[in-house]
Amino acid sequence: MLRLYGSRWSPNAKRVALVLLEKQVRFEAVEVDMINREHKNVSYVAKQPFAEVPYIDDEGLVLYESRAICRYICKKYPNQGTPLVPAEDDLRAYGLFEQAASVEIYNFDVHVQAAAYESVVKPALGMKTNKANYEKHLKTLGQKLDIYDSILARQRFITGDEISLVDLFHIPYAVELEDAGCDIMNTRPNVARWWKELKARPSWQAVKETIGSSP
Repeated sequence: MLRLYGSRWSPNAKRVALVLLEKQVRFEAVEVDMINREHKNVSYVAKQPFAEVPYIDDEGLVLYESRAICRYICKKYPNQGTPLVPAEDDLRAYGLFEQAASVEIYNFDVHVQAAAYESVVKPALGMKTNKANYEKHLKTLGQKLDIYDSILARQRFITGDEISLVDLFHIPYAVELEDAGCDIMNTRPNVARWWKELKARPSWQAVKETIGSSP
């Protein structure tokens, strides 16, 4: 059985657990004790050389980086669970998917993750929040979401009218930011509609508090 090594506090680990559930892949979650720096142990670094979470062990194949893991899962189980990646021979759909994947990384994640770091991670570690940095990334994120809103006025999801891996990639860090009191995902009508639908998915409801193993 596939094993997912991660932490209940890690948005990246939740991203992988979310996709595993969407694809109906049985897995065992192994909690990594990051508070006691288990991820810095020699045995852990032998599997994940950057000493981060998550990584998976799929019957001896060890993979890290959450987006790479998610793509691997979709490639391995193309006809199981929710279809999340278009066929590579459907050039139009695949091109739009890859375009959206780049948008998520460079126009969304870079800002939502930075804002979450300032508002969630730093306080949890007893560090002082850099308010100017937080506001800078939040302002830029708002500008990007204006464009998202225009895209989502024309279609249900970010790549079209069917949900994709890219939509799911947005959830974990944006929820972390929202839980810290930021309402930015609900201030534009089409983004708010999309965001509400994403958060309501049973897969997210199952992993939002934990990365618990599959049923």
